[in-house]
Amino acid sequence: MAKVLANKLPLNALRAFESSARHLSFTRAGLELSVTQAAVSQQVRMLEDQLGIQLFKRLPRGLDLTEEGLALFPVLTEAFGRISGVLQQFEDGHFHEVLTVAAVGTFAVGWLMPRLALFREAHPFIDLRLSTHNNLVNLAADGTDIAIRFGDGQWPATHNIKLFDAPMTVLCPPDIARQLQTPADLKYHKLMRTFRKDEWEQWLQAAKVEPWRICGPIFDSSRLMVESAVQCGGVALAPAVMFERELQAGVLIRPFSEEVDAGSYWLTYLKSRPRTTALKAFESWIEQQCAMAIAPYIYV
Repeated sequence: MAKVLANKLPLNALRAFESSARHLSFTRAGLELSVTQAAVSQQVRMLEDQLGIQLFKRLPRGLDLTEEGLALFPVLTEAFGRISGVLQQFEDGHFHEVLTVAAVGTFAVGWLMPRLALFREAHPFIDLRLSTHNNLVNLAADGTDIAIRFGDGQWPATHNIKLFDAPMTVLCPPDIARQLQTPADLKYHKLMRTFRKDEWEQWLQAAKVEPWRICGPIFDSSRLMVESAVQCGGVALAPAVMFERELQAGVLIRPFSEEVDAGSYWLTYLKSRPRTTALKAFESWIEQQCAMAIAPYIYV
């Protein structure tokens, strides 16, 4: 019975009710729908008669929803919103898929954003929505399609595809680089850190220098840390591949060749969620981009 009734409900009447419930006014609903106040009132009355319930309390100075109206209103608002959202994805005879990507901030700014124009050119009908995170992301709760993370790839709920390694190396502005003859000279400069507590100790050991207690400021993003080193004077330990433009421009210098492996960048998506056409396209595109050779950096 309910299924038969739902199939017979007129769309115009449902739209008239939803707009009237949002504005609590037949007049404002009529203006929104480009019909008269009387036409909206008639459509709502017809809907009430068909359902056998009262959706509005007609008050001297406006409308108020009944309990039945309060139950129906959010359902219709969500339904019309979803319909509108899908229809907006059609343009010039093409369906535009939406793909939400959440990337570690350093990767987003240092590697992905300079290449997004290439993705748009290759896939003009995929609308990419990019956000950043500090390596903490919940794909299921956030409704995100893809996350790009830094680490060892051991995340059991997701498919994890390794993009490339990102070893840490010393980066600093030119004026500080000129003062660094050997790794031991770092002891006389402000060394900046991230949440990975032992990375400086690992790098110093790789450089065959006895580690000392590091007391520099701590940042939750390599991008912020390196930016602070440039603006405030300091030395950062960060993946050189994420700062290609700054190195080529001479804003940053890589004074030593030693590196330490702290993790890799990974493309991840939920195992429980089907792979859409847009997801497959982005996965294929980013793997191709990552496969391209990265030019070596010149040391001072």
